[in-house]
Amino acid sequence: MELTELGEIFGKLLLSCVLGGLIGYEREARHKSAGLRTNILVCLGSCLVMMISLNIRDGTSADAARIAAQVVSGIGFLGAGAIMKEGLSVTGLTTAACLWVVAGVGLGVGLGFYAGAAMTTGLVFLVLHVFGSYDSWMAREDNFAIAVIAENRPGVIRSVTNLLEGQDFFLHGVRVLMREGDYHYSKESVLEIEIEFSSKEKIDRASVMETMRSIEGIIKAEALN
Repeated sequence: MELTELGEIFGKLLLSCVLGGLIGYEREARHKSAGLRTNILVCLGSCLVMMISLNIRDGTSADAARIAAQVVSGIGFLGAGAIMKEGLSVTGLTTAACLWVVAGVGLGVGLGFYAGAAMTTGLVFLVLHVFGSYDSWMAREDNFAIAVIAENRPGVIRSVTNLLEGQDFFLHGVRVLMREGDYHYSKESVLEIEIEFSSKEKIDRASVMETMRSIEGIIKAEALN
């Protein structure tokens, strides 16, 4: 292997580190789960895999395409680990998308498509920075989740949901479990009800909880977030 070829390989690997690092720096600055090192390694590894696929001596262009496709699909496992559900909110989707794009940037560098990789990095950085600031200006819904212990009687669930709907809350989910008579709140069977809802306005949590506890048949009500 000639010195110029070695220099080209090192240059591609170094460029992938720089481009992945630019995106990773933005993620690190926002204290996201996949930060500087993760994005650099994803971009670097993708670049290496692409160069390996292009240098399969007895292979074809189809071999390179198949190996590159495995990077694109395989990065999904890493991205899935960054996605988490916290109450009503799902976090990590942007981080997972970043990892997928960074893998594409690495593949582009490994292929020698430098202009496309550099422009993609710039656009990703612009989107994350500009729209990240824009998110804070946009009005967000106020999400709330409560857990209710109620007597197992007809109409109690409807009373709870009617109360929330009457205050113009948006119901996202209602989960009901029945507990038998040995449950410590009552000798009779009781209902465990978990409700997730939101409002375009700030929710007066104390008022909601006070009103909820006043409903006939409610034994206990507590906030989950």
